[in-house]
This record gives sequence, structure tokens and C-alpha cells, in this order.
Amino acid sequence: MSDVTAVREEDRFDVDAMHAWLSTFITETELPVVLQFRSGASNLTYLLKYPDRELVLRRPPVGTKAVSAHDMKREYLIQSRLQPVYSLVPGMIALCEDHSIMGSDFYVMERVVGQIFRRDIAQEITPSDIEVMADSLINGLVQLHAVDSTILAELNKGTGYVTRQVEGWSKRYRNALTDDVPSGEKVMAWLLANKPEDVDSCIIHGDWRIDNVVFDLSHGRIAGVLDWELATVGDPLMDLGSSLAYWVDRDDEPAFASLRRQPSHLPGMPTREQFVARYLELSGRKCADFTFYEVFGLFRLAVIIQQIWARYRAGQTTNPAFAGFGDAVNTLINRAEGKIA
Repeated sequence: MSDVTAVREEDRFDVDAMHAWLSTFITETELPVVLQFRSGASNLTYLLKYPDRELVLRRPPVGTKAVSAHDMKREYLIQSRLQPVYSLVPGMIALCEDHSIMGSDFYVMERVVGQIFRRDIAQEITPSDIEVMADSLINGLVQLHAVDSTILAELNKGTGYVTRQVEGWSKRYRNALTDDVPSGEKVMAWLLANKPEDVDSCIIHGDWRIDNVVFDLSHGRIAGVLDWELATVGDPLMDLGSSLAYWVDRDDEPAFASLRRQPSHLPGMPTREQFVARYLELSGRKCADFTFYEVFGLFRLAVIIQQIWARYRAGQTTNPAFAGFGDAVNTLINRAEGKIA
């Protein structure tokens, strides 16, 4: 429960109206206690505590947003289609497209019960726990990439995924640029000039990291995977590169290590290089040089953070967790530049 707090004033909504809509899909009659998850820098996530049941509500933030971002209907559709064939997806309850209730689309899902590990772990973690976390994290991604992507055929834009990603994220960065971060032009030019052909096309998560995974360590498995906002059909190595942008090794330089938000540094966790090697071994895919995907992952993460930083600078959100995001963008762009120097 340390992950939840009282709902921030700017993120409040009409609980009575929401419950009246939701009551069509559930049997609970009492109003829920509503709390807000601290995590999540993009969409807003709430815990609905009923006496004998806990549900989770997802909605977009208030303020200027990228046109394609924060699409609740899309996020709900992806998980609804995946759930029958990929057991790590939470159970969906309902999608609401009536904007009179909350001012936007939102959806409600079952809460996945288990352990979510963030920057620092308070409880005792054993070497066997770390092994389970590492193995299940890599295996879960490999298994996702093996799901038949035709279940999300409408998200498949065909070949050229890598090109579209480089161009799209570059446009987003330029549109969100503020005067206190690097221009990023060197990195964007390098990515455009060095982009490989797509290696494959499959369902990808887009934000695969430890703190988006709910673990059930007592049974040595993953209980569920959260935050499917960026999922689509695309290149699996781009997904892996995006995932590893969050992966801080034990011997990384202090500036990058300061951004760590997951316990990837624990003894027994694989390094980024070991993670890639294991993924390639299990998936059967080939990659002689992972540099492009690593640089892309760093740049893409910088863009995601910069879009939030621009909203924070403009006063569209007052979440104190975003106060250091400008510094984080500087660190990520500088690290990406160092990889291509």
C-alpha cells in the first residue's frame, strides 16, 4: 500500500458518477475508497477499494498531450485481445467513452495482486528471488514477442517500423523542446542515418521494465504485466532497446545511475549485455551490434520524460515527482551522444 496516496487535487474526479457507470459491470453497491498510485508519469492510475474487492482505474492526465498518446480505448483493446492468449495481462472490466463522467475515456480493470519492485527494496530479497525476477522478466518478454500478432492486425502498419519510430520520436522531441535541455539534433541525425531494417514484426509492450511487472515470488513467477499504453505491433529489438534504457548496471556512471527506478543493480541481476544475450538465445533472433537499439532506447526515454517536463514547466501538472525531469533529459541525451561519439 506504500504505492498509493490520497488523490491529488488536480487529479480528482466525480466518484459518484464513476461508480454509477461502473455499477452496470460489477455487483458492489457501496462507493469505493479512491486512492492514487504514486507511480506512472504519463497516464493517471487509481485504486478503487471496495469492501471485498480492489479494482484499478486508468485515465489520461489533464493538459496538453501528444495526439496519439493517452488513448484509453486503444490500451483497453490491446489488453482485451491479449488476455486470452497471454496470461500476464490483467483482466479488463469495462471501457467508458462517455466524457460527461470524467471528461475523457477511461477504463477499469482487475487489480493484480503481488509485489512491485521499484528503485529500492526494503524487504529481504534472496539470491533465488533475484534469479526468478531476472529469468521471468526476460522470458516474459520473449513469450510476448512470440504471440500471434494477427490478434492486433489493425495496429500493424507494415514494414518500416524502425524508420517510423525514429522520425516519430524525433518530431515529438522537437515539439516538446524547452530552453533548458539539449537540442538532441546530433542523436536524431545519427539514428536516421544508422537505422537498420526491421528484424521482425510482433506484439511489443513498449515499456517493459521491472516496475511495470507484478511478481509472485512465492510461486516463482510473474503475476501480471502493467502499463500497456505504448504497446503495438513492431520490431522486437526496438522493444528490447527501449526496455534496457531503464536498466542501470552496478558500475554505471553516477549521473545515469541516479536515474535508476528499478533494482536492476542488485547482485545477481544480469547486465544489459547479459540481458541482450539471453534474450537473443531464447528468442532465436540475431543481432551482431546492439548500439543502434541502445541509443534509440535512451533517446526515446528522453522524449517521454521531456514531454512530461514540458507540461510541468507550463504548469499543466504540479506533481513534485516531475521536478527533476529536466535534469534527467540532459543526462539521457548526453549518454546517447556518448554512445555515438
